Amino acid sequence: METLNELLPFLIPVILLQIALMVVALVDLVRRERTRGPKWVWVLVVVLVNLIGPVLYLLFGREE
Repeated sequence: METLNELLPFLIPVILLQIALMVVALVDLVRRERTRGPKWVWVLVVVLVNLIGPVLYLLFGREE
């Protein structure tokens, strides 16, 4: 329990960043008509590939 208390100040910003990126990526995915690849695949990438998934979608998945 002491280890968790020591790591908590470092984990909270990472968790908040992960949640914010996921929300931004999912909202963008829902609003876009076209993406590079099927939308359901991007949803899985964003949700299951933690911190990197939303970044991958925002960089490579959006069709402009």
